[in-house]
Amino acid sequence: MKLVSYTYKNKLGEPRMGAVHGDRIIDLQESHRQFLLSKSEEADALLLPSNPTDFYHLGRKGIRQAQKAYAYAVEQQVTTAEVERAVVKLELPVPNPGKIICIGTNYADHVKEMNSTIPQHPVLFAKFANSLIGPEDSIEKSPATEKLDYEVELALVIGKRAKGVSREDANQYIAGYTIGNDISARDLQKRTPQWLQGKTLDRSTPIGPWIVTADEIEDPGKLAVKSYVNGELRQSSSTSELIFDVPYLVSFLSELMTLEPGDIILTGTPHGVGFAMDPPQFLKAGDRVTMEIENIGTLENAVIDQDA
Repeated sequence: MKLVSYTYKNKLGEPRMGAVHGDRIIDLQESHRQFLLSKSEEADALLLPSNPTDFYHLGRKGIRQAQKAYAYAVEQQVTTAEVERAVVKLELPVPNPGKIICIGTNYADHVKEMNSTIPQHPVLFAKFANSLIGPEDSIEKSPATEKLDYEVELALVIGKRAKGVSREDANQYIAGYTIGNDISARDLQKRTPQWLQGKTLDRSTPIGPWIVTADEIEDPGKLAVKSYVNGELRQSSSTSELIFDVPYLVSFLSELMTLEPGDIILTGTPHGVGFAMDPPQFLKAGDRVTMEIENIGTLENAVIDQDA
């Protein structure tokens, strides 16, 4: 199931939870209402929340209920739960996540091109919610940087509170997977030992277009990963090249902090970033940046000047 957050293009309103079905969106709250009524259950007492943040706080239990509601709506052709894709805008899949944890230097080839060294432990940094945008938003180039760079990354969303979990059990705590573009202002990132100032500029980091539930990704360690700028292939690798794989990262992070449903983890980027090209190639207004990850989909965003 591909989980989305959506709003209507011509209406004011808060984002709602949905799931992709061809050229339509299945509204999960309405489909769940109809599913419960079909079972002669009290709908209002058990209804899935429409708000994406509230939905992800339910964890994997909420996802299981959503899968039942989605299957019912598709099989029974519940028209009251169907929304045409043309009339909606896909928003950030997880609005206001509690934590956005990023892993640096997690592909050996990227470590080499950045003139760094293979880390003995995962390199951690954070982004904040102000930096995140949805799949149909534009990347805003801040006037504070002249060296804006792209980074395609497999991102995962936590689906169950995790504290001190083992590597073997880590997959049980993942709600699903999506694509992240870890936009980086290299001039700001490199001017101090800490990377934060180059990593969390306003409205710079696209996430999406949806979250593919974990049951549909058989092995997150065997996914092709690519990025393009204006149609030119820049990055091409596989998550099999990760230095620290997904289960290890979940286990490692859960030893340091409690991971909560809705938290986002970006797992690192492979070689091919603009900073390492000869000469370096940085993003500018008018560019289109496309991220692709196997079994998840495509995330494409335009770059605009923030002042505009």
